[in-house]
Amino acid sequence: MISSKISNNIATVIAWLAAFLILGILLSFLIYMLYKGLPVLSWKFIFGTPSDINAGGGVGPQFFNSFYILFLSLAFSVPVAIGAGIYLAEYAGTGRLTDLVRLSTESLATVPSIVLGLFGMIIFVNFLGMGITILGGALTLTLLNLPVLVRVTEEAVRTVPIHYREASLALGATKWQTIRRVVLPNALPGIITGITLTAGRALGETAILIFTAGTTVSRHMPDFNPLASGETLAVHMWYVMALGLVPDRLDIANGIGALLIITILILNMMLTIPAKIMQRRLSGAGR
Repeated sequence: MISSKISNNIATVIAWLAAFLILGILLSFLIYMLYKGLPVLSWKFIFGTPSDINAGGGVGPQFFNSFYILFLSLAFSVPVAIGAGIYLAEYAGTGRLTDLVRLSTESLATVPSIVLGLFGMIIFVNFLGMGITILGGALTLTLLNLPVLVRVTEEAVRTVPIHYREASLALGATKWQTIRRVVLPNALPGIITGITLTAGRALGETAILIFTAGTTVSRHMPDFNPLASGETLAVHMWYVMALGLVPDRLDIANGIGALLIITILILNMMLTIPAKIMQRRLSGAGR
Protein backbone atom coordinates (compact mmCIF):
# COMPACT_ATOMS: atom_id res chain seq x y z
CA MET A 1 0.00 0.00 0.00
CA ILE A 2 1.13 3.56 -0.65
CA SER A 3 2.08 5.35 2.52
CA SER A 4 0.17 8.45 3.59
CA LYS A 5 3.26 10.63 3.02
CA ILE A 6 3.64 9.46 -0.58
CA SER A 7 -0.08 9.88 -1.30
CA ASN A 8 0.08 13.37 0.20
CA ASN A 9 3.02 14.27 -2.05
CA ILE A 10 1.20 12.89 -5.11
CA ALA A 11 -1.90 14.92 -4.28
CA THR A 12 0.22 18.04 -3.79
CA VAL A 13 1.93 17.56 -7.16
CA ILE A 14 -1.43 17.05 -8.90
CA ALA A 15 -2.81 20.20 -7.28
CA TRP A 16 0.21 22.24 -8.39
CA LEU A 17 0.00 20.84 -11.92
CA ALA A 18 -3.70 21.75 -12.10
CA ALA A 19 -2.93 25.27 -10.90
CA PHE A 20 -0.13 25.73 -13.44
CA LEU A 21 -2.34 24.30 -16.19
CA ILE A 22 -5.05 26.86 -15.48
CA LEU A 23 -2.48 29.64 -15.26
CA GLY A 24 -0.90 28.52 -18.54
CA ILE A 25 -4.24 28.47 -20.35
CA LEU A 26 -5.05 31.96 -19.06
CA LEU A 27 -1.64 33.37 -19.99
CA SER A 28 -1.69 31.83 -23.45
CA PHE A 29 -5.14 33.29 -24.07
CA LEU A 30 -4.15 36.75 -22.83
CA ILE A 31 -0.85 36.78 -24.75
CA TYR A 32 -2.52 35.68 -27.99
CA MET A 33 -5.37 38.22 -27.75
CA LEU A 34 -3.04 41.08 -26.82
CA TYR A 35 -0.58 40.11 -29.57
CA LYS A 36 -3.38 40.29 -32.13
CA GLY A 37 -5.18 43.33 -30.73
CA LEU A 38 -2.59 45.72 -29.33
CA PRO A 39 -1.30 46.85 -32.78
CA VAL A 40 -4.87 47.90 -33.64
CA LEU A 41 -5.36 50.06 -30.56
CA SER A 42 -4.90 53.77 -31.04
CA TRP A 43 -6.54 56.98 -29.85
CA LYS A 44 -8.60 57.11 -33.04
CA PHE A 45 -9.74 53.50 -32.68
CA ILE A 46 -10.71 53.76 -29.00
CA PHE A 47 -12.48 57.12 -29.17
CA GLY A 48 -13.36 57.41 -32.87
CA THR A 49 -16.72 56.81 -34.49
CA PRO A 50 -17.51 53.48 -36.16
CA SER A 51 -18.01 52.92 -39.86
CA ASP A 52 -20.29 50.37 -41.49
CA ILE A 53 -18.54 50.32 -44.87
CA ASN A 54 -15.17 52.07 -44.82
CA ALA A 55 -12.08 50.74 -43.05
CA GLY A 56 -10.45 52.60 -40.18
CA GLY A 57 -13.53 53.16 -37.99
CA GLY A 58 -13.39 53.41 -34.21
CA VAL A 59 -15.39 52.12 -31.26
CA GLY A 60 -15.83 55.29 -29.18
CA PRO A 61 -19.64 55.13 -28.78
CA GLN A 62 -19.52 51.41 -28.01
CA PHE A 63 -16.79 52.01 -25.42
CA PHE A 64 -18.91 54.65 -23.72
CA ASN A 65 -22.09 52.54 -23.86
CA SER A 66 -20.31 49.58 -22.26
CA PHE A 67 -19.55 51.59 -19.13
CA TYR A 68 -22.85 53.47 -19.15
CA ILE A 69 -24.91 50.28 -19.24
CA LEU A 70 -22.60 48.69 -16.65
CA PHE A 71 -23.05 51.69 -14.32
CA LEU A 72 -26.84 51.65 -14.67
CA SER A 73 -27.10 47.89 -14.15
CA LEU A 74 -24.97 48.05 -11.00
CA ALA A 75 -26.96 51.04 -9.74
CA PHE A 76 -30.11 48.91 -10.05
CA SER A 77 -28.71 45.61 -8.79
CA VAL A 78 -26.28 46.49 -5.98
CA PRO A 79 -28.82 48.04 -3.54
CA VAL A 80 -31.30 45.18 -4.10
CA ALA A 81 -28.59 42.51 -3.81
CA ILE A 82 -27.08 43.98 -0.64
CA GLY A 83 -30.52 44.25 0.93
CA ALA A 84 -31.38 40.66 0.04
CA GLY A 85 -27.98 39.42 1.21
CA ILE A 86 -28.35 41.19 4.57
CA TYR A 87 -31.85 39.78 4.98
CA LEU A 88 -30.70 36.22 4.29
CA ALA A 89 -27.66 36.48 6.57
CA GLU A 90 -29.02 38.51 9.48
CA TYR A 91 -32.81 38.43 9.60
CA ALA A 92 -34.05 35.32 7.81
CA GLY A 93 -34.48 32.19 9.82
CA THR A 94 -35.46 28.80 8.56
CA GLY A 95 -38.83 29.06 6.86
CA ARG A 96 -40.69 28.96 3.59
CA LEU A 97 -39.97 32.59 2.71
CA THR A 98 -36.23 32.12 3.19
CA ASP A 99 -36.28 28.93 1.15
CA LEU A 100 -38.25 30.72 -1.57
CA VAL A 101 -35.76 33.61 -1.75
CA ARG A 102 -32.78 31.26 -1.95
CA LEU A 103 -34.52 29.07 -4.52
CA SER A 104 -35.34 32.12 -6.63
CA THR A 105 -31.74 33.34 -6.45
CA GLU A 106 -30.28 29.97 -7.41
CA SER A 107 -32.82 29.48 -10.19
CA LEU A 108 -32.07 32.90 -11.63
CA ALA A 109 -28.35 32.09 -11.61
CA THR A 110 -28.91 29.00 -13.80
CA VAL A 111 -30.94 30.77 -16.50
CA PRO A 112 -28.94 31.13 -19.76
CA SER A 113 -28.21 34.70 -20.72
CA ILE A 114 -29.98 34.36 -24.06
CA VAL A 115 -33.18 33.41 -22.21
CA LEU A 116 -32.80 36.49 -20.03
CA GLY A 117 -32.35 38.49 -23.23
CA LEU A 118 -35.60 37.13 -24.65
CA PHE A 119 -37.34 37.88 -21.34
CA GLY A 120 -36.01 41.43 -21.38
CA MET A 121 -37.16 41.91 -24.96
CA ILE A 122 -40.66 40.67 -24.13
CA ILE A 123 -41.04 42.67 -20.89
CA PHE A 124 -39.01 45.84 -21.26
CA VAL A 125 -38.84 46.28 -25.03
CA ASN A 126 -42.34 45.18 -26.03
CA PHE A 127 -44.67 45.05 -23.00
CA LEU A 128 -43.43 48.25 -21.30
CA GLY A 129 -42.78 49.93 -24.64
CA MET A 130 -39.19 51.00 -23.95
CA GLY A 131 -37.96 49.82 -27.32
CA ILE A 132 -34.34 48.95 -28.02
CA THR A 133 -32.71 51.19 -25.41
CA ILE A 134 -29.85 51.46 -22.95
CA LEU A 135 -32.34 51.41 -20.09
CA GLY A 136 -33.90 48.16 -21.25
CA GLY A 137 -30.46 46.58 -21.58
CA ALA A 138 -29.40 47.76 -18.13
CA LEU A 139 -32.58 46.45 -16.49
CA THR A 140 -32.19 43.07 -18.15
CA LEU A 141 -28.51 42.95 -17.25
CA THR A 142 -29.58 43.54 -13.65
CA LEU A 143 -31.24 40.12 -13.69
CA LEU A 144 -27.86 38.62 -14.60
CA ASN A 145 -26.07 40.48 -11.81
CA LEU A 146 -28.47 39.84 -8.95
CA PRO A 147 -27.84 36.14 -8.17
CA VAL A 148 -24.06 36.51 -7.87
CA LEU A 149 -24.27 39.71 -5.84
CA VAL A 150 -26.88 38.29 -3.46
CA ARG A 151 -24.87 35.14 -2.74
CA VAL A 152 -21.59 37.04 -2.37
CA THR A 153 -23.17 39.59 -0.02
CA GLU A 154 -24.74 36.88 2.12
CA GLU A 155 -21.46 34.98 2.43
CA ALA A 156 -19.47 38.17 3.11
CA VAL A 157 -21.86 39.16 5.91
CA ARG A 158 -21.75 35.66 7.41
CA THR A 159 -17.94 35.69 7.54
CA VAL A 160 -17.90 38.66 9.94
CA PRO A 161 -17.01 37.20 13.37
CA ILE A 162 -19.94 36.83 15.74
CA HIS A 163 -18.09 38.56 18.59
CA TYR A 164 -18.12 41.79 16.56
CA ARG A 165 -21.91 41.73 16.70
CA GLU A 166 -21.97 40.74 20.35
CA ALA A 167 -19.61 43.57 21.33
CA SER A 168 -21.71 46.12 19.44
CA LEU A 169 -24.97 44.90 20.97
CA ALA A 170 -23.41 44.84 24.42
CA LEU A 171 -22.53 48.52 24.05
CA GLY A 172 -26.22 49.33 23.48
CA ALA A 173 -26.39 49.48 19.69
CA THR A 174 -29.50 48.25 17.93
CA LYS A 175 -29.39 45.42 15.43
CA TRP A 176 -29.56 47.79 12.47
CA GLN A 177 -26.86 50.03 13.93
CA THR A 178 -24.68 46.95 14.38
CA ILE A 179 -25.24 45.91 10.78
CA ARG A 180 -24.65 49.38 9.38
CA ARG A 181 -21.63 50.39 11.47
CA VAL A 182 -19.94 47.07 12.26
CA VAL A 183 -21.01 44.25 9.97
CA LEU A 184 -21.16 46.02 6.60
CA PRO A 185 -17.76 47.79 6.90
CA ASN A 186 -16.12 44.44 7.68
CA ALA A 187 -18.03 42.67 4.90
CA LEU A 188 -17.31 45.40 2.36
CA PRO A 189 -14.10 43.85 0.89
CA GLY A 190 -16.00 40.64 0.06
CA ILE A 191 -18.89 42.61 -1.42
CA ILE A 192 -16.48 44.62 -3.59
CA THR A 193 -14.97 41.37 -4.84
CA GLY A 194 -18.44 40.21 -5.90
CA ILE A 195 -19.09 43.53 -7.65
CA THR A 196 -15.77 43.17 -9.48
CA LEU A 197 -16.64 39.69 -10.76
CA THR A 198 -20.09 40.86 -11.80
CA ALA A 199 -18.75 43.92 -13.59
CA GLY A 200 -16.27 41.87 -15.60
CA ARG A 201 -18.99 39.45 -16.65
CA ALA A 202 -21.39 42.25 -17.55
CA LEU A 203 -18.81 44.04 -19.72
CA GLY A 204 -18.46 40.95 -21.90
CA GLU A 205 -22.17 40.14 -22.16
CA THR A 206 -23.67 39.98 -25.64
CA ALA A 207 -26.85 37.89 -25.86
CA ILE A 208 -28.83 40.00 -23.40
CA LEU A 209 -27.82 43.30 -24.97
CA ILE A 210 -28.40 42.22 -28.56
CA PHE A 211 -32.09 41.71 -27.76
CA THR A 212 -32.55 44.76 -25.53
CA ALA A 213 -29.94 47.46 -26.21
CA GLY A 214 -29.51 46.79 -29.92
CA THR A 215 -26.69 46.81 -32.45
CA THR A 216 -26.69 50.53 -33.27
CA VAL A 217 -25.40 53.61 -31.48
CA SER A 218 -26.52 57.18 -31.09
CA ARG A 219 -25.16 59.80 -33.48
CA HIS A 220 -24.19 61.92 -30.47
CA MET A 221 -21.25 60.89 -28.31
CA PRO A 222 -21.41 60.68 -25.39
CA ASP A 223 -25.18 60.26 -25.26
CA PHE A 224 -26.53 60.00 -21.71
CA ASN A 225 -30.10 59.51 -22.88
CA PRO A 226 -31.14 56.12 -21.39
CA LEU A 227 -33.77 55.73 -24.12
CA ALA A 228 -31.17 55.80 -26.92
CA SER A 229 -29.91 52.61 -28.51
CA GLY A 230 -26.75 51.29 -26.88
CA GLU A 231 -24.48 48.88 -28.73
CA THR A 232 -21.55 47.83 -26.52
CA LEU A 233 -18.04 46.65 -27.33
CA ALA A 234 -18.89 42.95 -27.02
CA VAL A 235 -22.01 43.33 -29.15
CA HIS A 236 -20.07 45.31 -31.77
CA MET A 237 -17.47 42.54 -31.94
CA TRP A 238 -20.22 40.02 -32.63
CA TYR A 239 -21.85 42.32 -35.17
CA VAL A 240 -18.78 43.06 -37.27
CA MET A 241 -17.83 39.38 -37.43
CA ALA A 242 -21.34 38.07 -38.12
CA LEU A 243 -22.98 40.80 -40.21
CA GLY A 244 -20.39 43.52 -40.78
CA LEU A 245 -19.34 44.69 -44.24
CA VAL A 246 -16.20 46.60 -43.29
CA PRO A 247 -13.03 45.20 -44.93
CA ASP A 248 -11.00 45.40 -41.70
CA ARG A 249 -13.55 43.63 -39.53
CA LEU A 250 -10.99 41.10 -38.27
CA ASP A 251 -8.73 43.91 -37.07
CA ILE A 252 -11.69 45.58 -35.39
CA ALA A 253 -12.60 42.34 -33.60
CA ASN A 254 -9.00 41.82 -32.45
CA GLY A 255 -8.79 45.41 -31.23
CA ILE A 256 -12.06 45.11 -29.32
CA GLY A 257 -10.88 41.88 -27.73
CA ALA A 258 -7.65 43.48 -26.51
CA LEU A 259 -9.51 46.59 -25.35
CA LEU A 260 -11.98 44.50 -23.36
CA ILE A 261 -9.19 42.52 -21.71
CA ILE A 262 -7.25 45.64 -20.75
CA THR A 263 -10.40 47.39 -19.53
CA ILE A 264 -11.47 44.45 -17.36
CA LEU A 265 -7.96 44.07 -15.92
CA ILE A 266 -7.78 47.76 -15.02
CA LEU A 267 -11.30 47.69 -13.55
CA ASN A 268 -10.43 44.63 -11.47
CA MET A 269 -7.28 46.28 -10.10
CA MET A 270 -9.13 49.52 -9.34
CA LEU A 271 -11.69 47.64 -7.26
CA THR A 272 -9.68 44.72 -5.88
CA ILE A 273 -6.58 46.55 -4.62
CA PRO A 274 -8.53 48.99 -2.37
CA ALA A 275 -10.61 46.05 -1.12
CA LYS A 276 -7.46 44.10 -0.20
CA ILE A 277 -6.00 47.13 1.60
CA MET A 278 -9.25 47.63 3.48
CA GLN A 279 -9.37 43.96 4.42
CA ARG A 280 -5.82 44.05 5.82
CA ARG A 281 -6.59 47.15 7.87
CA LEU A 282 -9.73 45.57 9.27
CA SER A 283 -7.86 42.36 10.07
CA GLY A 284 -5.18 44.37 11.88
CA ALA A 285 -7.78 46.33 13.82
CA GLY A 286 -9.57 43.09 14.76
CA ARG A 287 -6.40 41.74 16.39
